[in-house]
Amino acid sequence: MTYQFKREPESGLLLVNIEIDHKFELKMILDTGATNTTIDSNALYLLGYDLKDTVGSVEIETANGIIETAIFEIDTFVSLGLTKQKFQIQVYDFLAHGIFSDYNGLIGLDFLEGTKFCVDTRENTITLS
Repeated sequence: MTYQFKREPESGLLLVNIEIDHKFELKMILDTGATNTTIDSNALYLLGYDLKDTVGSVEIETANGIIETAIFEIDTFVSLGLTKQKFQIQVYDFLAHGIFSDYNGLIGLDFLEGTKFCVDTRENTITLS
């Protein structure tokens, strides 16, 4: 399966569409350098999720140091032709921490776990097998 992605012209970020619970579509960054998928808590809240429904928290190391994120379980998370059921993602308040972005989060390697993939930056495609 080969899927097209868009590139942010200035930064070169890889942009993909995601779908949550077959109801909501968001744009996220595909970040193969990130271990875990992370979504902005503000986006999740605006989609109608109760942010008190976390299943835990975890400290993670970022380029800016160690931060604590909440863990939230999404019933159905879809992107690039892959569907993950009961997918646990990190939830972080981007705005409260000075992160201003046109994107709602990033897809990390946990989403691609168990999948062979090849990112072609010349053709702006990702092939999954």
